[in-house]
Amino acid sequence: QDINLIAYHLPLDVHPELGNNARLAKVLGLKVTGQHRISGVDGLLWQGELARPMEAEALAAYLSDSLGREPLLLGAVAGKVYQSIAWCTGGAQGYLPQAAALGVDIYLSGECSEQTYHAAIEEKTLYVSAGHHATERYGVQALGEKLAAEFGIEHLYVELDNPV
Repeated sequence: QDINLIAYHLPLDVHPELGNNARLAKVLGLKVTGQHRISGVDGLLWQGELARPMEAEALAAYLSDSLGREPLLLGAVAGKVYQSIAWCTGGAQGYLPQAAALGVDIYLSGECSEQTYHAAIEEKTLYVSAGHHATERYGVQALGEKLAAEFGIEHLYVELDNPV
């Protein structure tokens, strides 16, 4: 059919300009203050600050508006104002302890599991499950646009929503 499919996941997660973490930061207006090695991968866990401090309810509304998906917040403290954040897109809920060790208020990823709730409470870190698809769709779009601009390659991003 004369069709090519190229798939690179982990390099797209960590790329400093086109990667999923970088593009999620741009979409959410996050100020990037660091990138950390985790699970043997340089730059996989990102750290920064929200554009403005906010309580959990306002954060949930902001994320819902920005990503087009209702996030799940675990371990929220009523009345607490949140500002510092770490994130790793996709299915990275297992990195919550490492994110908490950075001293951030929030850890955002795509998915959660049963133990994520208890870990968020124990770590005293708000965990945000914003959706695997919702957090990882921006990198591939940026890569397609870059390839089209540099090489004249025709590309098509197909949005297939996934509730996970």
